[in-house]
Amino acid sequence: MDSIKKVCQYIEDWLTRYIKKSKMNGFVVGVSGGIDSAVTSAICARTGYPTLCLEMGINQNRSQVSRARSHIQRLEDSYKNVSHQYLSLDKLFDEFRHMLPNSNNESKENLALANSRARLRMTTLYYFSSINNYLVAGTGNKVEDFGIGFYTKYGDGGVDISPIADLMKSEVFVLAKYLDVIEDIQKSKPTDGLWDDNRTDEDQIGASYDEIEFIMKNLDEKSNKIFTSRQGEVYQLYKNLNSKNKHKMNPIPVCKIPKSLKNSI
Repeated sequence: MDSIKKVCQYIEDWLTRYIKKSKMNGFVVGVSGGIDSAVTSAICARTGYPTLCLEMGINQNRSQVSRARSHIQRLEDSYKNVSHQYLSLDKLFDEFRHMLPNSNNESKENLALANSRARLRMTTLYYFSSINNYLVAGTGNKVEDFGIGFYTKYGDGGVDISPIADLMKSEVFVLAKYLDVIEDIQKSKPTDGLWDDNRTDEDQIGASYDEIEFIMKNLDEKSNKIFTSRQGEVYQLYKNLNSKNKHKMNPIPVCKIPKSLKNSI
């Protein structure tokens, strides 16, 4: 327990140092009803700086909305520096979707629309960031942000700071227990909430977070012979996703023009 406390305190101190240096006024966090946003918002709240929690539903599953609002209510009951906005982006998203031309590829269209939901939320977060001079606190963990790239570029990946991005998913759950995050969130299956059905993260990825974490911790092995058959499958899945999503995780490529050419302009 002492080590968990130290990790939590370290993140709090890091956030405090960063916000002081940035000259910003507080934090804004998108709260989805999931474990990552719950932990992120709780740690931001513990800094004592103003923390605005946004619940931004887009045709959202009611259980996700309920968990998000219950979490926010608990934070407001515990910290005077926490406030909230409950927003429905249903109409905005539906109008956006209906103005688009029909696609002949339903699978790609659905994925594009799911990513559009995340980008609408990002735009909303930055609206409140701008009017309050707040930092947008990201909620991604290490598996998602640096392992398989399981996030939307310029969506939930569009943030100012990433407090928990060096924590594996399992470590986020440990912090959630320490922070006394509501049980419904701790017990719920992780989901990004970007689809009209009830698909989980595991459904989309094809493996559990625990399976992916095992692979990430054993990547230095020169051969996958140490893996079971299932671990070998997840290893290949991880390698494919990591390679496919490098464009999200790497800095944006910049065309560097030779001085000899620039001097001629």
